[in-house]
Amino acid sequence: MLVAVLLPLSLFFFPLWRITLGAPQYPGGLTMLIHINKIADGNIGDLQNINLMNHYVGMKNIEPDSIPELTYFPYIVMALTGLGLLLVFTNNWKLWALWVGIFMALGILGLYDFYLWEYDYGHDLDPHAAIKIEGMAYDPPVFGRKILLNFVVDSYPATGGYLAGVSIIMAMVATWFKRKES
Repeated sequence: MLVAVLLPLSLFFFPLWRITLGAPQYPGGLTMLIHINKIADGNIGDLQNINLMNHYVGMKNIEPDSIPELTYFPYIVMALTGLGLLLVFTNNWKLWALWVGIFMALGILGLYDFYLWEYDYGHDLDPHAAIKIEGMAYDPPVFGRKILLNFVVDSYPATGGYLAGVSIIMAMVATWFKRKES
């Protein structure tokens, strides 16, 4: 359980999510890495190129400083880890299960928040954009693959996201064993 509680701290070192746009004019694709506290290029200049392309269809620039979640999510992860550390030493499976429930609820809320951000990003378009296609929205998928004009957009967890999932599974297993032990 202790390892499960500490694993969310990996979000400070590894990206949580990866969105890649593939197109003929970008053979290697353009990648945006979403960390718990920043948005980074997959390769130098990727975010700048994504913003340049998105400008033509009227999408807002991705400005990491304007995304409040990147400011407060680190505090949520630290609070979750701190609470988990307190509960690990209670040796009480019910409290461990509570921590797992809180972590899962936060994960679901985080994905919902991500969906809302992507929806707004892809639907709130500048009416004076150079390229306008009636009824077209440009929100990338939260999870999976989607074709947007000539781009294939892939959106999947990155290393930090997978480690957060492993943390939840490990905590569930530890809780189950602790309960059987009681």
